[in-house]
This record gives sequence, structure tokens and C-alpha cells, in this order.
Amino acid sequence: MSRIGQKIIEIPDNVEVILGQDEIKLTGPKGELSTPIFEGANIEIADKTITVNKNENNPDFSKNWGLQRTLISNGIIGVSEGYSKKLEINGVGYRAQMKGSNIQLSLGFSHDVNYETPDGIKIETPSQTEIIISGIDKQKVGQVASEIRAFRPPEPYKGKGVKYEDEYIFRKEGKKK
Repeated sequence: MSRIGQKIIEIPDNVEVILGQDEIKLTGPKGELSTPIFEGANIEIADKTITVNKNENNPDFSKNWGLQRTLISNGIIGVSEGYSKKLEINGVGYRAQMKGSNIQLSLGFSHDVNYETPDGIKIETPSQTEIIISGIDKQKVGQVASEIRAFRPPEPYKGKGVKYEDEYIFRKEGKKK
């Protein structure tokens, strides 16, 4: 049984929640998101709290109970505070720079890699070796960070490549003579 689904979600003062037939609309200072409601969910909004309960008629909802609660909670955090991921670039000659709204990456290939920024995502490069990705949708921020990291993941010998800020790279010992 899900323990996450039983937790109550607190609604901050600056977030407005509108419960529809098949989705929840969340509006806050950072923007607006909508989260689908799964079949079998019974969502109740009362004095700045949201509770997600199971509908007894649909036993299949039990497997999605915690997911439904987490999606709503992530949406509330997204529209009130937002999400961000930081990437670091390691390697001689490896760098990133913004070209308009797109990011241009020099990662040791014979050509530069150009990545088009999706809607709802903001990418910044405070220095040539740092990339900050921010937005209100947690899934979209993580997906963009993953796609940029996939261009040159860190290798285990020298650690060259694009890595998350808090990622640990297990280093291998080089060849011995």
C-alpha cells in the first residue's frame, strides 16, 4: 500500500488550485501547469490542503495513488518556486555559450553541437563550463538536462564530459606498463 499517497499536500498562499473534471490547474507566480487526474482518484481540496484518496469502485488506482499525489505536489512546487538543474563541463577546450535562445556546445567533436531550447525552459551559462537549466515543469527540466548530458557523458579515466553538479564519477586506473 502506498504511504506517499496518504500524505496531505499543503497549498502555499501564492498558488491557486482549480479542480476540473479530468485535470487540476495550478497557477502561481512562476506560471501555470495542469496535471491529469487518473481514473479512480478522489481529490479533495479544503482550506489550503489537498488530499488524494482512492475511489473504492476502482481497485486499479492503488498502483498510481502515490504517483498522482507526487505529480500534484511537484506541480505546486513548480509554479511557486520552480526547478533548476546545474551541469558542469570538464575537459580542455570544452565549453558552452548561448546563441540567442539556443545553446552551442563545443565538446571535442569536429563540429559544434547546437541544442534548441524547448518552450517553458530557460537555459543560462554563467561561465563557459557551467549550464543552469530552469523551469516550472520538473520532468521537462530533467529531460533537457539529460539530453544535454547525453551529447558527451563523463568518461571514467579523466572525467571529461558533461556531468550533473552533484554527480560522482567513479574513476578507473589507467593502463600500466
